[in-house]
Amino acid sequence: MRNNQIRDIAYMGMYLALFFVFDWLANAIGLFQMPEGGSLGISVIPLLLCSYMMGWKKGTAVCLLAVLLMFMTGKVYVVQNSDGFAPWQIAIQFIMEYPIAFGVYGLASLFPNKGKFYTGVAVTNLIRLVIHWIAGTIFWGTPWWGSFTYNAWYMIPTMLLCLVLVPLINERLSTAKHF
Repeated sequence: MRNNQIRDIAYMGMYLALFFVFDWLANAIGLFQMPEGGSLGISVIPLLLCSYMMGWKKGTAVCLLAVLLMFMTGKVYVVQNSDGFAPWQIAIQFIMEYPIAFGVYGLASLFPNKGKFYTGVAVTNLIRLVIHWIAGTIFWGTPWWGSFTYNAWYMIPTMLLCLVLVPLINERLSTAKHF
């Protein structure tokens, strides 16, 4: 293995570890914690930074591994079979709300920045909001407006927090010449 590959694996592991710690912290603090899942997403900051620092391919890989970590720690919310859904419908709900909704953060670096405004942060958070909004309506049986309100309650603060912190941290990491 070449040094660059070893370095990349180490950085990917670091971003995953930060995701795990931030996710635990968000759940422990409970800011904007919703009863059926969802909270202030400080854990997506490392996912976004990974996309910007390592590119969309490695960023998406880290995002999907982060979903695996959430699944392994039991931090996933899926509709129960008693709600009248077939197993394939529950699988679609899981895929929508986890691999797709979180995997989209890996694509943030594909969107051009407008100075200090990171378009990728806004777009990926809005895509995740829409995915949860649709899933809330289809799978959780919530009316459109109720699903939007429920998910916007934690997704909009998450987006605003990321729009402030990700550019600041990314700028510091970029000037450190580690990548």
